[in-house]
Amino acid sequence: MQTFVYTAHRTDTNEVVKAEVQAESERAAAKLLMGQGLFPITIDDKHKESLFDKAGLGKRVSGKDRIIFTRQLSTLINAGLPLVQSLRTVHDQITNKNLQDMVGQVVAKVESGSTLSAAFGEHPQVFNTIYVSLVSAGEASGTLDVTLERIANQQEKDAAILGKIRSALIYPVIVLGVIVAVLIFMLISVLPQVGSLYKDLHKDLPFLTQALLNVSNFITHWWPLVVIALVGVGFGLRLYSRTEPGRAQLDQAKLSIPLFGRMYRKVYMARFARTLSTLLSSGIPMLEALRIVKDAISNVHVEKTINMAMGQVKGGKALSVSLEKHDTFIPLVPQMIKIGEQSGAIDSMLERVAIYFENEVDEEVKNLSTTIEPVLMVVLGVTVGGVIAAVLLPVYSLVGSGGIDNLK
Repeated sequence: MQTFVYTAHRTDTNEVVKAEVQAESERAAAKLLMGQGLFPITIDDKHKESLFDKAGLGKRVSGKDRIIFTRQLSTLINAGLPLVQSLRTVHDQITNKNLQDMVGQVVAKVESGSTLSAAFGEHPQVFNTIYVSLVSAGEASGTLDVTLERIANQQEKDAAILGKIRSALIYPVIVLGVIVAVLIFMLISVLPQVGSLYKDLHKDLPFLTQALLNVSNFITHWWPLVVIALVGVGFGLRLYSRTEPGRAQLDQAKLSIPLFGRMYRKVYMARFARTLSTLLSSGIPMLEALRIVKDAISNVHVEKTINMAMGQVKGGKALSVSLEKHDTFIPLVPQMIKIGEQSGAIDSMLERVAIYFENEVDEEVKNLSTTIEPVLMVVLGVTVGGVIAAVLLPVYSLVGSGGIDNLK
């Protein structure tokens, strides 16, 4: 049986319905819907993934929209509204069309008797394992409103860290953009004039100038091919980064790349500590919490360490001992966890660790901006200076040899 997402027109009430149906094929799903008095408009395989989806370019729901939805739902449930009514109220206020469609399907599932966590679990691209597990724990303990508030707080912390990193990268991107723009201008506008001048004088260009002129001629005559190649390479790299080997290489680069490696390690430590703290304080057992945290870290090498720690914890070892002597974990983390284990307050100790590393990331971002500025200025100077030298040296050579006078 396959699951299909459909949009259909209800013939008796003139209403447009969006939901899911299980059937052997698309044709069978259409027959089933028509038998229920629905005229199908669209029927799509729920698990069908396009090339754009694999590359991460498909429809998305922003973290900000998800946080707003979570906080609004928490507020309404806390105010005493029934779950379905709360969901419908929030659904009507959502401005993101993709999220609104998903919440509409969640409402339909809950109305048919499903739990909220199970309904959220049908949309893993928006509601990840942490989200679903915490909601499930909140349902079991009768504290769904508190749990949703806790989820929103954690998501805001994660978004704040990522936002600071992106802000730190804006300046380097702008400078690199300027470098590329200057190079393109010099290659397609200035260098060809120097080449024409030497050609008129029947003289040979210096090696560097000739090499850059060859590049200029190629870009000028084959620029559509260059654009297609660049787009293809970018798309291909994005696809490769989502494969297992590609992700492993990218994650290793994040941990070891100069300037950024130390910052990324602290980001992972903050994410690990805050997520584990949230899960444990919600009543989720340690092993289950570690399994969820492992899937939330977004680095295969850190995940591997957590996976090894899970095996040792299952065998009776303390978490702090299991995480010791692993390069992917900063030594402070297992040390602080050990104190939490001894005091019986591991969740609160993990929260302190998360706050500490979040503050450390703030400092790293500031230091990164200070460090990377002179490095980029040197790169900009060397690049532009090299191109200018390739343009001016031939001109000075002509002036020195009297070539300009011969041209006159």
